[in-house]
Amino acid sequence: MLQITAKEVYHLMISNLISLQFDYATKSFEENFKTLESLVQKTPKNSLVLAPELCLSAYSYDNLEESANFSQRVLPKLKKLSKERVLSLTVTQKIDGKFYNNAKIFSNDKEIYSQSKIKLFPLGGEPNYFASGKEENIRLVECCGVKIALLICFELRFIDLWQKIRGADIILAPSYWGKPRKSQLRALSIALAIANQCFVIVSNSSDEDMASGSCVINPFGEIVEDDKQDTISSKFDKNLIKKMRRYMDVGIK
Repeated sequence: MLQITAKEVYHLMISNLISLQFDYATKSFEENFKTLESLVQKTPKNSLVLAPELCLSAYSYDNLEESANFSQRVLPKLKKLSKERVLSLTVTQKIDGKFYNNAKIFSNDKEIYSQSKIKLFPLGGEPNYFASGKEENIRLVECCGVKIALLICFELRFIDLWQKIRGADIILAPSYWGKPRKSQLRALSIALAIANQCFVIVSNSSDEDMASGSCVINPFGEIVEDDKQDTISSKFDKNLIKKMRRYMDVGIK
């Protein structure tokens, strides 16, 4: 498990869990960044903020080079957006000549974690354009006194990955999930929260053909959601995790 020291994150304590949802597939990269920037700046200090999968570029298969270049250019700005909060999203990156869909976690002006998407979505042609990450690189990140894990969109369907992040306090699920499978996104996300007795944040695109469905789910499976809002917020109470794990002991420590 990757640990971030108290010195690196100042006195930051997560008190709010926030999911963003907005449309971005038909807009420019710069427009999308400005939308993200505006929404993040409105969130309270000490928030953990999750944005949808590839929210800066969408799946720009015809423009991956520019997408990767743009992501690289705005990384310093994304770090600055994480001042006094935790921010997570996925971006296109080019590494050793291959393109990856990489999830990032930033906190207090620093990038503290990166994880490449492993399970690429075949119905969308993702394996034809992106390289897959390595399953052994999935791990928990301890930050601000909590354990955070990531599953990216399609990865929610793979129960073996649920086992790898067992023990997380908060699971982040940045997504680009289509309307026809909206009920499955909701069911899998609630089940993940209940099975792992933790909080789950889902952040999904609200593009016309996307499911929206962004939400925050607590360890009891209770969900906060609103498809009409671009920001969904819930208080974070670590005691709820302890309470659920004591009440229904399934061996999660």
